[in-house]
Amino acid sequence: MSWGLITAMGHVALRTNDLNKSVSEAVGVLGLRETERTAGTAYLAASAAHHELRYVEAAESGVDSLGLIARDGDAFAEIQHRVEAEGFRRLPHRPKPNGVEDAFAFEGPEGFVFEILHGMTNDTNPDSAPRTAFGPSRYGHFNFHPKDAVNMKEFLVRVMDFRISDVIGDGHGYFLRCNSEHHGIAVVRGGGTFHHHAWEAQSVADLARLGDRLHLLGKPLIWGPVRHGAGNNIAAYYVEHAGNVVELYTDIEHIYDDNRAPVRWEAEDIWFNNWSDYIPEGFRRIGLPPAAAVDGTV
Repeated sequence: MSWGLITAMGHVALRTNDLNKSVSEAVGVLGLRETERTAGTAYLAASAAHHELRYVEAAESGVDSLGLIARDGDAFAEIQHRVEAEGFRRLPHRPKPNGVEDAFAFEGPEGFVFEILHGMTNDTNPDSAPRTAFGPSRYGHFNFHPKDAVNMKEFLVRVMDFRISDVIGDGHGYFLRCNSEHHGIAVVRGGGTFHHHAWEAQSVADLARLGDRLHLLGKPLIWGPVRHGAGNNIAAYYVEHAGNVVELYTDIEHIYDDNRAPVRWEAEDIWFNNWSDYIPEGFRRIGLPPAAAVDGTV
């Protein structure tokens, strides 16, 4: 199977109005480790990578950036060329995140900032907290709700070489992949917000343990475990301090056939849960605006 320009999900970077609380939840509830702390920024990971989640201290919470890893140097250069050809606004003064050889950022559709990364390094900090007795294997995907799902899908396919795994209704939603995993990005039409970042667990038992940890803290699982139709993954969800949703999942579909046609679902199909037609009231209304909206530039 041949891969496109992007071959791995990089990171989610979120602005938070309480950096210590966000880090404490990511470590104590989700099971990540903090790999580095600089002035106002915390880097966290589940895998051996330098970081897969980044929190930036700010007055208001929001989505700072969405990081994607280029296949190699040639792919990194090609994406820069495509971004410039499309007329997207580059952010040349944005500092390069720690832990990568090279990066560039630009403002994509609806004000979401994308960071294209080349050469993510491993966590080599000897003071990094050791892996806890629980926690996911790695960061897997994110889901967001742009106002124009078709335009966002076309941008991801045309500029980033993502491939479509599943289609939901007529312009309602798309699940897109950059490697064998069913989706690295899910796009569902909504209010222009980021909904959740998702982490792969070893087994469904880890989802139960997540519920137990939340219960001890007086926080609920807001949904799950459920078996999704699109992607087949078993998942559970909670809300983190910054105000977006976090998903822990296991048993997701992998696609190794380049010629596999997208699976088509009608919007009213039970594509979100094979086990029930139940979905929590207001679930899709939870989320964060992009940084540009927080800053008043869109």
